[in-house]
Amino acid sequence: MENKIKTIDFHFQSNNTAHHSAEISTKQLIVRRGQSFLLTLTMMQPFNASDPLVLTVETGSHPSEERGTRSRFGNPSPMYSRDVKAIWKYSIDGSANLPRGIVTLSVTPPADAPVGKYSLSAQTEMKSVALGTLVVLFNPWCSDDWVYLPDEKEREEYVMNEQGIIYVGTADWPMPRDWIFGQFEEDMVDICFKLLDVNPKHTKDPADDVSARCNPIYVSRVISAMINCNDGDRGVLMGKWGEDYNDGERPNSWLGSVRILRKWYKANCHHVKYGQCWVFAGVMCTVMRFLGIPCRVVTNFESAHDKNNNLTIDKFYDVQGAQSEESDSVWNFHVWVEGWMKRPDLKKGDIYDGWQVLDPTPQELSDGRHCCGPAPVNAILRGETNLKYDVPFVFAEVNADIVKWMVNANGSKWKMHSDTTQVGQNISTKAVGYSLRTDLTNVYKHREGSSAERRVFDRAVNKLNSAHDQAGAAETEPLKLEMKIEKIRVQIGQDIHLRLTLVNKDPSSRTMSLFINAQGKRYNGATAFHILNTREEKLLPSGQEVILPIQIPFLTYSQHMAKCDSIKVIAVAMDKNNPNDVFETETNVSMQYPALSMKVLGEARLFHKMTMEVMITNPLSVPLRDCCMTLTGSGMYKFTSLESKIQELGPNSTWRLIIVSTPSKLGPRMVVADFDCSAFRDVVGSCVIHVSP
Repeated sequence: MENKIKTIDFHFQSNNTAHHSAEISTKQLIVRRGQSFLLTLTMMQPFNASDPLVLTVETGSHPSEERGTRSRFGNPSPMYSRDVKAIWKYSIDGSANLPRGIVTLSVTPPADAPVGKYSLSAQTEMKSVALGTLVVLFNPWCSDDWVYLPDEKEREEYVMNEQGIIYVGTADWPMPRDWIFGQFEEDMVDICFKLLDVNPKHTKDPADDVSARCNPIYVSRVISAMINCNDGDRGVLMGKWGEDYNDGERPNSWLGSVRILRKWYKANCHHVKYGQCWVFAGVMCTVMRFLGIPCRVVTNFESAHDKNNNLTIDKFYDVQGAQSEESDSVWNFHVWVEGWMKRPDLKKGDIYDGWQVLDPTPQELSDGRHCCGPAPVNAILRGETNLKYDVPFVFAEVNADIVKWMVNANGSKWKMHSDTTQVGQNISTKAVGYSLRTDLTNVYKHREGSSAERRVFDRAVNKLNSAHDQAGAAETEPLKLEMKIEKIRVQIGQDIHLRLTLVNKDPSSRTMSLFINAQGKRYNGATAFHILNTREEKLLPSGQEVILPIQIPFLTYSQHMAKCDSIKVIAVAMDKNNPNDVFETETNVSMQYPALSMKVLGEARLFHKMTMEVMITNPLSVPLRDCCMTLTGSGMYKFTSLESKIQELGPNSTWRLIIVSTPSKLGPRMVVADFDCSAFRDVVGSCVIHVSP
């Protein structure tokens, strides 16, 4: 008589805890490849170890043993052909009680199994019975998995941490922006696998696509392409770098990834409006961490966008110092992610294993799609611009040379000088285990000005088969005029006071025409508005230091600050007797905004109402209008963020806002708040709350 299966126990709680997935759910089985889990089958009668019991797992719409998307395993052991991939196995666990028909199995997915949702069935004699479903993820705890990350503290940060920091601002003043990744919200299972299932490669060949999900290189590249919608596909986010966001949400309004992904999923995979680089990167980090690929968000300050692939950025200025919109762009900052994985496809041993740059922000095409990476960070450091994927583009972002040109009214131009040090500064990510900044600059490139850095740059140019004279080589002669504008950060509401220092290195005195130009800039380098344009003459004696004060009153720039991210001040000096002898320097002035105060009133307990106080004080002598406060947090607000508005906040007045929510997850939880008003936007603050049982 056939021994039938009466019940099955998936041991959701214990299995998911052992597989570091209990934060996602304890109602469905979520395991990691290369690591065993327990299943208990209760039979209708006693069971012998020699009795037939074959399990079958399948994923995708075209499961195949040859593609690794189907596996039959157990007793009797199937006869496998040579081309079978991703073979599962089980053994009878010591906790089984076979005489009572309690069959506890230790099941192990192979370390190269495709990630995804699987169906599970069992066959005891002739009849196959569906047992249920399970989810398989990448496993950074397994040494046989390509995403294996040896350090437990790094796994805790780069896989398990649902909250983090994204750095924004300027190279001189990197500012932390709190971000809620929320990768372990329960609906991320459906959302993240839906993202894979609607990608164009799956539509074209679903069997091949699902099979390729065993490879983190392939999966991360698909995610990079699907976070944006620029290829006319069903990608998550539409990017916009302008002023009018009325038909969507401003990129700065997002405080985390979950609301974006839920909005996309509920709209039948229709893109969400709008994102910019840190939003694209934050959302990609969420998906990567959910799938089990270690991931961190990285910010590159003074980030170049090399459109013609020659590792040179051309900047054009008119005689008054204004930068032309025809210039190649150098962003105040640009944000991407790094994913941790092996790179056997590069056939260079393990030299390019480890962190790989992946950039979901749509910039240039890569193999016909708007994606970027994975580009090995070590290949960028070594200038190996002949390697895939997109190493030349990322190398230029962190180490391109800038050539500065003066353009006359008649269109003629001449080269002022080259800058080999501006691009790629303070490359930043959140520190492991702490809310501090870790500087990665020396991981991407050698010290600026060193012979090693120039050597690598030359190698990168040569591997691209570019002419070296296009590469913006370092100056061989010192400049005859040294110019420098001090770097400052200004409290919003105050006048801007700068000092331009000039030192004439020429043996004779020179009379210079000095042009000072100030422009409000968006973080991607685009000009938002013009603030200041002045001209004066100065006699510069040989060898002497001359200081010229620059003042920009608050009333001159205040009305525009809600539309820009910094103020660029450019100084141009032109020799009155030799108009072709032109010098230039510039600086970014960033604003310091009022701080948000956040705290819990009372205690924070699981599934109990919790009260928070959020306060901000208007630092200006004029009222702030159209004030809005938005809050969100993983495990704090179930489906969306909370929002509160007031019409006006008087001069030097304080807004005290009381928020009530119900924590749904234990442990340390971050709540992030964003304050917007008519005079400035995106004052972001956070508070870590320890939720007790």
